Amino acid sequence: MSTDPSAAPPKKKILVVDDNEIVVKTLSLKLQGAGYQVITAADGAEGVAAARKEAPDLILLDIFFPPDVGGVPWDGFRIMEWFHRMDAAKKIPVIIMTGSEEAQTKARATSAGAVAFFQKPIEHDYLLKVIRATLGDTNKP
Repeated sequence: MSTDPSAAPPKKKILVVDDNEIVVKTLSLKLQGAGYQVITAADGAEGVAAARKEAPDLILLDIFFPPDVGGVPWDGFRIMEWFHRMDAAKKIPVIIMTGSEEAQTKARATSAGAVAFFQKPIEHDYLLKVIRATLGDTNKP
């Protein structure tokens, strides 16, 4: 461990799980610009594997995936169930992002353990504010 007070603390890792490449690229750029390390996954299987391997500090998770992505009928709720079963991921905060306007989707996500819920298109400045608060990064701009 470095004792150099000027050494930068390690960047916190955020895992983005979404099948929409534009959403992933946009979020990646915004998060990297805010000083976070970004890991991405395009489907549930990749998301679970990345959470296990990378031990992110926070997960941004889409709810709806095409049924053929990954060969398994994953959705964000099933992915969250997997995260809760994994010792390495069960305590990682999850923020849901979805195109759904249904109140029951938000209620289900919250009851499944999501710390926040964002409807697409995402308001990036507010998302960053919620991420900082969730991670305790109060001194980041």
